[in-house]
Amino acid sequence: MLACPLWRATSRALFAEFLATGPYGFFGVGSALPWPSALPTVLQIAITFNLATAVAVQITWKTSGGHINPAVTLAFLVGSQISLPRAVAYVAAQLAGATVGAALLYGVIPGDIRETLRVNMVRSSVSTGRAVAVELVLTLQLVLCVFVSTDSRQASGSPATMMGISLAPGHLIGVYFTRCSMNPARSFGPAIIIGKFEVHWIFWVGPLTGAVLASLIYNFILFPDTKTMAQRLAILMGTEEMETVAEEEPKKREYQSSSGDTKTGNVCQMV
Repeated sequence: MLACPLWRATSRALFAEFLATGPYGFFGVGSALPWPSALPTVLQIAITFNLATAVAVQITWKTSGGHINPAVTLAFLVGSQISLPRAVAYVAAQLAGATVGAALLYGVIPGDIRETLRVNMVRSSVSTGRAVAVELVLTLQLVLCVFVSTDSRQASGSPATMMGISLAPGHLIGVYFTRCSMNPARSFGPAIIIGKFEVHWIFWVGPLTGAVLASLIYNFILFPDTKTMAQRLAILMGTEEMETVAEEEPKKREYQSSSGDTKTGNVCQMV
């Protein structure tokens, strides 16, 4: 009985993550393409990623939480705010969406700028260790902003604006080092389309490490919650989600039943 409503909610969330990550990559990566007639500025790239993130989060945050980023999903998993099965499914949906977005972009751009697709690369004068450190710091501030923007104890309303703004400073600095990832899905999509995975590991290790640190800092130091170990384990395994659905379903059925009775009564009165 619980499988159907739980599956419906999960499938909607997965589709939302897939749907949002595609345009995020399409517009963001598209803004960084090296057009010969007008090379993109760092400010242009930062603003585009800012706006693309805000739009994607605004569309999806009530359905899936608006993660659109495996690093954010990992941070929520570490903070006991999402189950392990859902986190794995989110990441798969995000990678699929980013790949579709990159493929669509690859299909519409001219051939003379197609070969790069702005795959994340490390500047020749920057070591791999420094590149990892930069991605770590940039993602750390992003995830901290995500937590503050989505925490009901700290904010209300849509977090889209603040989450979008948090990408701007990262790109204003990170473009010079690594073309700025902060999102493994953003790096994965273009890389898999053109088959270029040189130093690709940096754009997983850096952002994921920064996300874990940000989650630990926020959830255990800055604003610790009162979850017990048993509660954290239940969330991790997904059993708490099933219990929530079990509690909500009788209420929904009762509401639907009373709503149906009211409609019937109204019809009788009309007759």
